[in-house]
Formats: sequence, C-alpha cells, structure tokens
Amino acid sequence: MKLKFTKMHGAGNDFIVIDAINQVIDFGPAQWRQLAERHVGIGADQMLVVEKSTMPGCDFRYRIYNADGGEVEQCGNGARAFVKFVTEKGLTRQSRIKVETMAGIIAPQLEPDGAITVNMGAPVLQASAVPFDSRDLEGQTEGVDTLWPLELEMEMAGAKPKPLISVVSMGNPHAVQIVTDIDLAPVAATGALIEHHPRFPKRVNAGFMQVLTRHHVKLRVYERGTGETLSCGTGACAAVVAGIRRGVLDSPVKVTARGGELSVAWAGDGQAVFLTGPAVTVFEGEIDV
Repeated sequence: MKLKFTKMHGAGNDFIVIDAINQVIDFGPAQWRQLAERHVGIGADQMLVVEKSTMPGCDFRYRIYNADGGEVEQCGNGARAFVKFVTEKGLTRQSRIKVETMAGIIAPQLEPDGAITVNMGAPVLQASAVPFDSRDLEGQTEGVDTLWPLELEMEMAGAKPKPLISVVSMGNPHAVQIVTDIDLAPVAATGALIEHHPRFPKRVNAGFMQVLTRHHVKLRVYERGTGETLSCGTGACAAVVAGIRRGVLDSPVKVTARGGELSVAWAGDGQAVFLTGPAVTVFEGEIDV
C-alpha cells in the first residue's frame, strides 16, 4: 500500500508521523520495523499515529510504536511533534488539545513563540507501579527518593557492579542514575542490560544524568526498544523528577540532550510535570509498505 507520512523531530528525537484519520493503517510489527529502518526504510526512533479519539472530551488518539515494532505508552518529544502535525495539517484550530494515549490523557499546548508545552501528568513514584520489582533489595534514602541498587553483569566493559537508580514512570518506565561525566557514562555498555533487567517486567528506559547546577542537567537515555536516542522527552521528565526528589535540583530545569534542549517544570509529589521544547517538520513523502 501507499503510505503518506511526515518526518519530524523534537530535539533530535526523530519520528515518522502518520495521519490515520484520512488513510487506513493496519500494520504489524514487521511493517513498523521496515519504516523505522534507517538503511532501507525512512528511519526513525518512533512512529506516531494520529487517530480519531475513542474517549469523550478528547480531540485525538495518539499511538506510538518504537523502532522494534512494539507499541509503547508514551513519548514526550513525540507529543510536541503531534501538536505541530495536527496544527499544520489543519486537523485542529486549537492551540491546546486533549489527546488520548495508552498511558492516559495528555494536554499539549502550542505557545505563541512556537515552542510546545505538554502537561505530562503526575509521575508514578511507587516502585511496584512503575513497574519495578524491589523484593529483597535494600533501598537507600536520598532526599525523599529511594535509590535502588541494580545488579548488572560484571564482565560488561564499563559496567558498575550496582548503579543506584531512581525508578519513575511518566506513563512509561524509567531508571535514572546520576553520573559524574555524561560523555564517559557507560550508556552503550549498560543501557541494554538495564532495559532488559528482570526486575523491570515491562523493560525500562535507562537514563544517565549529569547535574551541572540546580537548574541545569545533561542527559543521555537508552530507550526501550530503540537504543540511545538524541533526546527523550519522558526521560527528561523522569530525570528531573528524580533529581528534585533527591534534593539536587530545583524546578524549572534545563535539560541538555545530544540533540537539543528541553525545559521541565515540576512542583512536587502529586503534581503534573510540564515539558517544553521544539518540534520540527523535516520533510513529507509517500512510501510503498
């Protein structure tokens, strides 16, 4: 079939965005992997699908597929691309919309300066709900956060025996650790080990954060089902939440990723996280799938 698509990115995190309101989409994992493959497909970290909402009071339904073909719950950078897409395509005239996701309802807003702010909802902080299996582990308290020692395979180059992680869900699970030098962080060596660690039954996104000041961090994220990306919106939110709860950050926080900068604001436990950043349209096209 012929598929019309738009290629977009948010701070280097790149997407294939598909209008499934005006064309019929019925793909399985193999087709999503074909689209995401950078050598023989279009190439992307995630595929974003725009659908009609199935919930009263929502404007759209938003579905996300990782490069491995699996559907996932949430994507913060993708949510900003979603807003820019539906606005540019004339699918909405509103600057603020409500969007149905697998993880719940989000409320992105197009700002006057062209940036996009997404209300990502309140983070899930209870380990079992992330989900993370903390049985038989002794956590360490730092601030109001609990840090969990995560045992990794010792023979992996650069792997620390037991990195201390914060576990946070932003609709999708994250394991965040603080490192002294982001450029030397063992992202490649340990990212996949953390992603597939048996204590995370739904796998996990592995975040590596270097704290520069109380309002500025650097971040690298090894994303579940994709590998390291140039930025990760939910990863930025999870890292800032972890840093604030550990007592090393104050809101708002600038998050510098390899692909650009994001801003995260959070008022504390029980409150929504707000993610602000750019969304860029790269090109449009049509492909046989």
